[in-house]
Amino acid sequence: MSGHSKWSTIKRKKGAQDAKRGALFTKLIREITVAARSGGDDINTNSRLRSAVLKARASNMPSDNIERAIKKGMGTLEGVTYEEIQYEGYGPGGVAIMVSCLTDNRNRTTADVRAAFTKNGGNLGEAGCVSYLFARKGMIIIEPGRSTEDEIMELLMDYNVEDIKTEDGSIQVLTPPDGYNEVHDVLADKGYKLIIDEISYIPQTTVPLDEKKASQCLRLIETLEELDDVQSVYSNYDIPENIMMKISEAQ
Repeated sequence: MSGHSKWSTIKRKKGAQDAKRGALFTKLIREITVAARSGGDDINTNSRLRSAVLKARASNMPSDNIERAIKKGMGTLEGVTYEEIQYEGYGPGGVAIMVSCLTDNRNRTTADVRAAFTKNGGNLGEAGCVSYLFARKGMIIIEPGRSTEDEIMELLMDYNVEDIKTEDGSIQVLTPPDGYNEVHDVLADKGYKLIIDEISYIPQTTVPLDEKKASQCLRLIETLEELDDVQSVYSNYDIPENIMMKISEAQ
Protein backbone atom coordinates (compact mmCIF):
# COMPACT_ATOMS: atom_id res chain seq x y z
CA MET A 1 0.00 0.00 0.00
CA SER A 2 1.10 3.57 -0.42
CA GLY A 3 3.25 5.03 2.32
CA HIS A 4 0.86 7.97 2.79
CA SER A 5 -1.44 7.13 5.70
CA LYS A 6 -4.45 9.45 5.41
CA TRP A 7 -7.59 7.60 6.49
CA SER A 8 -9.37 8.62 3.26
CA THR A 9 -6.57 7.07 1.23
CA ILE A 10 -6.74 3.87 3.26
CA LYS A 11 -10.50 3.56 2.77
CA ARG A 12 -10.09 4.09 -0.95
CA LYS A 13 -7.38 1.47 -1.24
CA LYS A 14 -9.23 -1.10 0.85
CA GLY A 15 -12.25 -0.74 -1.42
CA ALA A 16 -10.09 -1.34 -4.46
CA GLN A 17 -8.52 -4.41 -2.85
CA ASP A 18 -11.87 -5.90 -1.89
CA ALA A 19 -13.10 -5.46 -5.46
CA LYS A 20 -10.10 -7.39 -6.77
CA ARG A 21 -9.86 -10.21 -4.26
CA GLY A 22 -8.68 -12.79 -6.78
CA ALA A 23 -5.72 -10.63 -7.77
CA LEU A 24 -5.05 -9.88 -4.10
CA PHE A 25 -4.90 -13.60 -3.29
CA THR A 26 -2.35 -14.13 -6.07
CA LYS A 27 -0.12 -11.38 -4.67
CA LEU A 28 -0.44 -12.70 -1.11
CA ILE A 29 0.43 -16.23 -2.19
CA ARG A 30 3.58 -14.95 -3.88
CA GLU A 31 4.58 -13.03 -0.76
CA ILE A 32 4.00 -16.04 1.51
CA THR A 33 6.02 -18.27 -0.83
CA VAL A 34 8.99 -15.89 -0.99
CA ALA A 35 8.84 -15.17 2.76
CA ALA A 36 8.96 -18.89 3.57
CA ARG A 37 11.80 -19.46 1.10
CA SER A 38 13.89 -16.63 2.53
CA GLY A 39 13.24 -17.09 6.25
CA GLY A 40 11.76 -20.53 6.92
CA ASP A 41 8.26 -21.78 7.67
CA ASP A 42 8.01 -20.80 11.36
CA ILE A 43 5.88 -17.67 11.75
CA ASN A 44 7.23 -17.19 15.28
CA THR A 45 10.75 -16.55 13.99
CA ASN A 46 10.03 -15.33 10.44
CA SER A 47 8.39 -11.91 10.85
CA ARG A 48 7.92 -11.43 7.11
CA LEU A 49 6.06 -14.72 6.80
CA ARG A 50 4.01 -13.91 9.88
CA SER A 51 2.94 -10.57 8.43
CA ALA A 52 2.02 -12.16 5.10
CA VAL A 53 0.00 -14.92 6.75
CA LEU A 54 -1.86 -12.40 8.91
CA LYS A 55 -2.76 -10.40 5.80
CA ALA A 56 -3.94 -13.55 4.06
CA ARG A 57 -6.13 -14.54 6.98
CA ALA A 58 -7.55 -11.02 7.24
CA SER A 59 -8.49 -11.30 3.55
CA ASN A 60 -10.27 -14.62 4.26
CA MET A 61 -7.83 -16.70 2.25
CA PRO A 62 -8.47 -20.44 2.84
CA SER A 63 -5.95 -22.11 5.14
CA ASP A 64 -5.15 -24.71 2.46
CA ASN A 65 -3.97 -21.96 0.12
CA ILE A 66 -1.71 -20.54 2.82
CA GLU A 67 -0.23 -23.94 3.65
CA ARG A 68 0.43 -24.76 -0.02
CA ALA A 69 2.18 -21.42 -0.51
CA ILE A 70 4.43 -22.09 2.48
CA LYS A 71 5.26 -25.59 1.21
CA LYS A 72 6.12 -24.20 -2.22
CA GLY A 73 8.45 -21.71 -0.56
CA MET A 74 10.11 -24.48 1.42
CA GLY A 75 10.48 -26.64 -1.70
CA THR A 76 8.25 -29.50 -0.49
CA LEU A 77 5.79 -28.66 -3.29
CA GLU A 78 6.77 -27.73 -6.83
CA GLY A 79 6.22 -24.10 -7.69
CA VAL A 80 7.49 -21.04 -9.55
CA THR A 81 10.62 -19.30 -8.26
CA TYR A 82 10.06 -15.58 -7.81
CA GLU A 83 12.68 -12.84 -7.77
CA GLU A 84 12.31 -9.72 -5.64
CA ILE A 85 12.82 -6.41 -7.44
CA GLN A 86 12.31 -2.86 -6.24
CA TYR A 87 11.78 0.00 -8.68
CA GLU A 88 12.01 3.71 -7.90
CA GLY A 89 10.79 6.72 -9.76
CA TYR A 90 8.83 9.96 -9.81
CA GLY A 91 5.16 10.63 -10.35
CA PRO A 92 3.30 13.79 -11.38
CA GLY A 93 4.31 16.80 -9.29
CA GLY A 94 7.65 15.25 -8.37
CA VAL A 95 6.12 12.67 -6.02
CA ALA A 96 8.51 9.87 -4.99
CA ILE A 97 7.29 6.34 -5.77
CA MET A 98 8.74 2.96 -4.79
CA VAL A 99 7.39 -0.25 -6.32
CA SER A 100 8.04 -3.67 -4.76
CA CYS A 101 7.64 -6.62 -7.13
CA LEU A 102 7.85 -10.40 -7.11
CA THR A 103 8.39 -11.81 -10.59
CA ASP A 104 9.42 -14.87 -12.56
CA ASN A 105 10.40 -12.70 -15.53
CA ARG A 106 12.46 -9.57 -14.80
CA ASN A 107 12.34 -8.25 -18.37
CA ARG A 108 8.55 -8.42 -18.51
CA THR A 109 8.14 -6.72 -15.15
CA THR A 110 10.60 -3.93 -15.94
CA ALA A 111 8.81 -3.21 -19.22
CA ASP A 112 5.38 -3.19 -17.54
CA VAL A 113 6.48 -0.90 -14.71
CA ARG A 114 8.27 1.48 -17.09
CA ALA A 115 5.18 1.66 -19.32
CA ALA A 116 2.94 2.42 -16.33
CA PHE A 117 5.17 5.34 -15.32
CA THR A 118 5.52 6.69 -18.85
CA LYS A 119 1.80 6.53 -19.73
CA ASN A 120 0.74 8.27 -16.52
CA GLY A 121 3.05 11.27 -16.34
CA GLY A 122 5.84 9.66 -14.33
CA ASN A 123 9.44 8.65 -14.83
CA LEU A 124 11.16 5.42 -13.82
CA GLY A 125 14.44 6.30 -12.13
CA GLU A 126 17.64 4.61 -11.03
CA ALA A 127 17.98 2.45 -7.92
CA GLY A 128 18.32 4.65 -4.84
CA CYS A 129 16.86 7.79 -6.41
CA VAL A 130 13.97 8.03 -3.90
CA SER A 131 14.41 5.23 -1.33
CA TYR A 132 16.31 7.59 0.99
CA LEU A 133 13.05 9.52 1.43
CA PHE A 134 11.40 6.55 3.16
CA ALA A 135 11.98 4.66 6.41
CA ARG A 136 11.00 1.03 6.95
CA LYS A 137 8.69 0.76 9.96
CA GLY A 138 5.87 -1.27 11.41
CA MET A 139 2.59 0.56 10.82
CA ILE A 140 -0.63 -0.29 12.65
CA ILE A 141 -3.83 1.72 12.25
CA ILE A 142 -6.76 1.12 14.60
CA GLU A 143 -10.31 1.55 13.35
CA PRO A 144 -11.74 4.98 14.25
CA GLY A 145 -13.88 5.16 17.37
CA ARG A 146 -12.42 2.06 18.99
CA SER A 147 -10.15 3.81 21.47
CA THR A 148 -8.36 7.04 22.33
CA GLU A 149 -4.76 8.03 21.81
CA ASP A 150 -4.21 8.19 25.58
CA GLU A 151 -5.55 4.66 26.07
CA ILE A 152 -3.26 3.26 23.40
CA MET A 153 -0.27 5.14 24.82
CA GLU A 154 -0.92 3.69 28.26
CA LEU A 155 -1.35 0.18 26.85
CA LEU A 156 1.90 0.33 24.85
CA MET A 157 4.09 2.38 27.19
CA ASP A 158 6.36 -0.61 27.94
CA TYR A 159 6.74 -1.72 24.32
CA ASN A 160 9.00 -0.70 21.44
CA VAL A 161 6.92 2.09 19.89
CA GLU A 162 8.27 5.10 17.98
CA ASP A 163 5.11 7.17 17.60
CA ILE A 164 1.37 7.17 18.35
CA LYS A 165 -0.90 9.78 16.80
CA THR A 166 -4.50 10.37 15.78
CA GLU A 167 -5.22 11.16 12.15
CA ASP A 168 -8.67 11.49 10.57
CA GLY A 169 -10.16 9.80 13.63
CA SER A 170 -7.97 6.71 13.43
CA ILE A 171 -5.02 5.97 15.72
CA GLN A 172 -1.72 5.24 14.02
CA VAL A 173 1.06 3.35 15.78
CA LEU A 174 4.58 3.26 14.33
CA THR A 175 7.22 0.79 15.50
CA PRO A 176 10.70 -0.25 14.39
CA PRO A 177 10.48 -3.43 12.26
CA ASP A 178 11.75 -5.64 15.09
CA GLY A 179 9.10 -4.31 17.48
CA TYR A 180 6.13 -4.75 15.16
CA ASN A 181 5.10 -8.32 16.02
CA GLU A 182 4.92 -7.75 19.77
CA VAL A 183 2.93 -4.52 19.46
CA HIS A 184 0.58 -6.10 16.93
CA ASP A 185 -0.13 -9.01 19.27
CA VAL A 186 -0.86 -6.73 22.22
CA LEU A 187 -3.43 -4.74 20.23
CA ALA A 188 -4.97 -7.82 18.60
CA ASP A 189 -5.27 -9.63 21.94
CA LYS A 190 -7.16 -6.62 23.33
CA GLY A 191 -9.68 -6.97 20.52
CA TYR A 192 -8.87 -3.83 18.55
CA LYS A 193 -9.83 -3.96 14.88
CA LEU A 194 -6.70 -3.16 12.91
CA ILE A 195 -7.41 -1.49 9.58
CA ILE A 196 -3.77 -1.63 8.51
CA ASP A 197 -1.08 -3.77 10.12
CA GLU A 198 2.12 -4.28 8.20
CA ILE A 199 5.78 -3.47 7.94
CA SER A 200 5.86 -0.68 5.39
CA TYR A 201 7.91 2.16 3.94
CA ILE A 202 6.89 5.43 5.59
CA PRO A 203 7.69 8.73 3.81
CA GLN A 204 9.86 11.10 5.83
CA THR A 205 8.67 14.12 3.83
CA THR A 206 5.57 14.64 1.70
CA VAL A 207 4.79 16.47 -1.53
CA PRO A 208 1.54 18.49 -1.69
CA LEU A 209 -0.50 18.07 -4.88
CA ASP A 210 -3.24 20.12 -6.50
CA GLU A 211 -6.33 18.41 -7.90
CA LYS A 212 -4.92 17.80 -11.38
CA LYS A 213 -1.61 16.37 -10.19
CA ALA A 214 -3.36 14.37 -7.47
CA SER A 215 -5.68 12.74 -9.99
CA GLN A 216 -2.75 11.89 -12.27
CA CYS A 217 -0.70 10.51 -9.39
CA LEU A 218 -3.52 8.30 -8.10
CA ARG A 219 -4.09 6.98 -11.62
CA LEU A 220 -0.38 6.09 -11.90
CA ILE A 221 -0.42 4.27 -8.56
CA GLU A 222 -3.60 2.38 -9.46
CA THR A 223 -2.06 1.33 -12.78
CA LEU A 224 1.03 0.04 -10.99
CA GLU A 225 -1.00 -1.81 -8.36
CA GLU A 226 -3.00 -3.58 -11.06
CA LEU A 227 0.15 -5.17 -12.51
CA ASP A 228 0.33 -8.85 -11.61
CA ASP A 229 3.96 -8.67 -10.49
CA VAL A 230 3.55 -5.64 -8.23
CA GLN A 231 3.16 -6.38 -4.53
CA SER A 232 3.20 -2.89 -3.00
CA VAL A 233 3.47 0.74 -4.06
CA TYR A 234 4.76 3.42 -1.67
CA SER A 235 4.53 7.15 -2.28
CA ASN A 236 5.02 10.44 -0.45
CA TYR A 237 2.13 12.42 -1.92
CA ASP A 238 0.03 14.70 0.28
CA ILE A 239 -3.52 15.17 -0.99
CA PRO A 240 -5.87 17.39 1.05
CA GLU A 241 -9.10 15.77 2.16
CA ASN A 242 -11.31 18.08 0.05
CA ILE A 243 -9.36 17.24 -3.11
CA MET A 244 -9.45 13.52 -2.34
CA MET A 245 -13.23 13.71 -1.95
CA LYS A 246 -13.60 15.49 -5.31
CA ILE A 247 -11.52 12.83 -7.03
CA SER A 248 -13.46 10.00 -5.39
CA GLU A 249 -16.81 11.56 -6.41
CA ALA A 250 -15.64 11.95 -10.00
CA GLN A 251 -14.70 8.27 -10.34
